[in-house]
Amino acid sequence: MRIGELAARAGVSVRSLRYYEQQGLLTSTRTPGGQRQYTEYDVERVHFIQGLYAANLSSRTIAELMPCTDSPSVHNSDAALERMARERERITAQIGELLRARDTLDRMAALGRAHRETLPPPAPAAEEVAETRNSPLTLGPASA
Repeated sequence: MRIGELAARAGVSVRSLRYYEQQGLLTSTRTPGGQRQYTEYDVERVHFIQGLYAANLSSRTIAELMPCTDSPSVHNSDAALERMARERERITAQIGELLRARDTLDRMAALGRAHRETLPPPAPAAEEVAETRNSPLTLGPASA
């Protein structure tokens, strides 16, 4: 199948497929005219790659995991599982950092709210003063 058909069937852009090929994640054969040709297997491969990207893995890390699909073996499976475990630890650490950042932001916002409460109320804007003076509910002449 040609690149456009693979893109449509896999639900990705042609640009993504070219990027995957550039990164060594996907390969194609070429027709005599230079057009890329893909197999039915490549649809599943692209889905697999997309799943790994969705897990926030880099193209370099994904390339390290591909031997488990390209050359299945106990060694390659073990290596892929170990790499995924390290990535999970990295993501867990990032989550911890984000939680700490959120808690710090919450504390700073609380300080900001507390400080805001100590400030005098803002002076009315000139338009508000003019509207109050011209309001039919104003009793008597407006005083400046």
